[in-house]
Amino acid sequence: MLISHRYKPLLYQTLNLVFRRTPPLMFCTSQSHSSTVSYLINNLGFTPQAALTLASAKWFRFSTPQKADTVLAFFKTHGFSNSQIATLVTKLPAILSSNPQRILLKFQFLASKGASPHHIALLATRYPKFLHLSLHNHIIPTYGLLKTFFQSDEKTLSSIVSCPASFMDSRLPKNTKLLADAGVSNSAIGYLIRVRVGVLICSGLTKTVDEVKKLGIDPSQVKFAIALQAKKTVKKALWDAKVDVLKSWGWSEETLSEAFRRSPLYMLSSKDKINKVMKLWVNQLGWDPLVLAKMPWLFGYNLETRIIPRAFVLQHLLEKGLINNNDVRALPFCVSEDMFLNKFVECFTKEKSQLLKIYHEKKKTCS
Repeated sequence: MLISHRYKPLLYQTLNLVFRRTPPLMFCTSQSHSSTVSYLINNLGFTPQAALTLASAKWFRFSTPQKADTVLAFFKTHGFSNSQIATLVTKLPAILSSNPQRILLKFQFLASKGASPHHIALLATRYPKFLHLSLHNHIIPTYGLLKTFFQSDEKTLSSIVSCPASFMDSRLPKNTKLLADAGVSNSAIGYLIRVRVGVLICSGLTKTVDEVKKLGIDPSQVKFAIALQAKKTVKKALWDAKVDVLKSWGWSEETLSEAFRRSPLYMLSSKDKINKVMKLWVNQLGWDPLVLAKMPWLFGYNLETRIIPRAFVLQHLLEKGLINNNDVRALPFCVSEDMFLNKFVECFTKEKSQLLKIYHEKKKTCS
């Protein structure tokens, strides 16, 4: 469309204003962005949309294709597949501008401990931040700390590869020292590292340690670590809901504390599981709910395959006067199945067939 002479001065004025405000490298930047997108598509197998999204991200840095080529060649040489490299670049775009020699030192350290190229690739793709951690200030000290609890390089490496974000978290050594300074034993700390490392990378651990100490649990016992696990992993709303369920069955605050001191693990059982065990114990069997505070670990046992069949065998023995109430304690539920059958079924010759019938019927019904 032709522009009339009347509007030309205004048009030129507007264009001049635009160019004065436009950064001098605007068109170069646009061209560079296009080249980056093409590189991601052609060299890493990204879809056009994925490449465009990544290249447009604020944190994305791409120096030169030559630098990126060097980085890609390095990872391929060390056993990374194309898909693993693409994953790595997606999670940590800055890797394309990194120094392969610094990364190599970390790979060599892991290899010296027995890590295979496959495990190193898994670790890097699961937790790319590992590639930017300081070898001497973080990786080596953390590895040494973990090995004191896992004992062998094989177990230490396996744990790091399975959950690298937790085991390489900077809070892990700090909180481990915090617990050691508070008198928590190595066995208790080791339990958390092996079973629930998340407790050691959370905030507010000092407060929780003090709370557990006030309950009278000995820091030297693994029970102390389990109490920390329960306190830090069960959200307050859920914790309160479990407390309400137990109180509805007659437990007092003192009873709750006593049970927690005996076995903090019971607070890791679900609210529904706690309620079902109570219903069985009180409504179906007619037993005292306070007895369970003496053996709260029972809440952790399988209801269908262990608690129910054994409880009804014990109820039959009680009704026949063959055992007394003191026998309905932890032992019948803690022992192996063979030992239970031997002590509470096989030895009662006259009742044996009836007891076996009860045991297997209850187990079958629940399965």
